[in-house]
Amino acid sequence: MKTQTLGLETRLTHAGRRPADHSGAVNTPVYRASTILFPDLAALEAKESARLRYARRGTPTTHALENAVCELEQADHALVAPSGVSAISVVLMSFAEPGAHLLMSDSAYGPARKFCDTMLRKFGVETTYYDPCIGAGIEALIRPETRLIWMESPGSQTFEVQDVTAITEVARRRGVATAIDNTWSGGYFCQPISQGADISVQAGTKYISGHSDLMLGTIACRADQYDRLRETYLRFGLCIGGDDAFLALRGLRTLPIRMAQHHASGLSVANWLLQQPEVRRVIHPALPGDPGYAQWQRHFSGASGLFGFVMTRTDRPALGRMFDGLRLFGMGSSWGGFESLLVPSNPAAYRTATEWNPGGQTVRIHVGLENPEDLIDDLRQGFDRLVA
Repeated sequence: MKTQTLGLETRLTHAGRRPADHSGAVNTPVYRASTILFPDLAALEAKESARLRYARRGTPTTHALENAVCELEQADHALVAPSGVSAISVVLMSFAEPGAHLLMSDSAYGPARKFCDTMLRKFGVETTYYDPCIGAGIEALIRPETRLIWMESPGSQTFEVQDVTAITEVARRRGVATAIDNTWSGGYFCQPISQGADISVQAGTKYISGHSDLMLGTIACRADQYDRLRETYLRFGLCIGGDDAFLALRGLRTLPIRMAQHHASGLSVANWLLQQPEVRRVIHPALPGDPGYAQWQRHFSGASGLFGFVMTRTDRPALGRMFDGLRLFGMGSSWGGFESLLVPSNPAAYRTATEWNPGGQTVRIHVGLENPEDLIDDLRQGFDRLVA
């Protein structure tokens, strides 16, 4: 259960830990199990009410992680899934029924959109994509058959910050559930359930893990949404192993100090990029000149290391010279680990409700835990190659 009497750093240090239950071990041990044995026939026949009954339904290690996620997200309940996409799919399928209508931000994660346009469509669910900056204006898009409003703030490619409070107030008044992808904040810089959302989803692969060695999804929710979500989760047969749960718990213990470093280093790099002639625009919600800055101040207590910028050059040979010679920035999917990443992106390819035309090549950057001056020097040399 959620508690608010202690600071979040303190709660994350102690959440999900019961040393007395595990011979005094500080960390909850890894339980690798499938079958759970019962001591007698009466206990076996009463297993439906048992906390431990079959490992697909949870072990002490996964239960500890769920408890810790509740503390992080300030939620009543949590579920843990094998990936962020599987967590997203559980939430979306929980509201799927023939004739249902779903509202999804036009800035949403590509696989979430794909799930709506393929799987949900097969089930007779219609999806309407909306401008992520719509705020309370979303009321005009709600229909009698609307079952869920999906948000992502900021968008993981274009970084629009949504007015979660305004949207959830409208949704609650109209009897529509709300869910949000909260991965960008790591759950540390933003707790959207406390701001009115019903469900908060993360790719725990990113900041909760923090080490680029774990696939994980988390679903945190209010009490009145739990039964619906858990039923879908169980029907899909989803579960995670004890080793993955252990790694996620270990990552959570250092989340506060890692997020503070991502915040500071990310802003250092972003402010340097603002001054570079090769950069047309920096897209970082925590910069005072960013369109989402006011909403970021309202909804977040800090910024992660993920943001974007638009380059003046778009020709592939020049971009190749820049990217191929980077020493510290890797090129690859995902983000949220200790390492820095830099990849070109094309958000215009999937936007349908709004237009993405930034006037140059969009680049997504993740600033890791390296010295920011070293990262800036790597980028400076890359820009030199770009214009060579």
